[in-house]
Amino acid sequence: MTMRTRAARAAVLFAVAAAVIVPTSAWGGAHAARSHTVTLKNIAFHPGNLSINRGDSVTWQWRDGETEHNVTGHGFHSRTQSRGSFTVRFTHSGTFNYHCTIHVSEGMKGKIVVH
Repeated sequence: MTMRTRAARAAVLFAVAAAVIVPTSAWGGAHAARSHTVTLKNIAFHPGNLSINRGDSVTWQWRDGETEHNVTGHGFHSRTQSRGSFTVRFTHSGTFNYHCTIHVSEGMKGKIVVH
């Protein structure tokens, strides 16, 4: 094998290795979107405060017997229901306060912080 052939093979191997390594660091730690769950139970949101990444989804699940609730925030609003679920995908960073319009006076409030 000539010196030129060895150099060409080495260059190809280096290029393949770089193609495998570079994308993970070039994206700056990008992550796959995740799903988070908030449970409505005992006239409260569990957890009440949630920190997520942009692109993640939050699903609220009703688990409070026959007690009706809704999830109301700036830009999103579920129907009033006693069972089922409601999902929102958060595409912008910021703080999103929400509440149940029926039980807000009883402190049924929550907050999603999107990074």
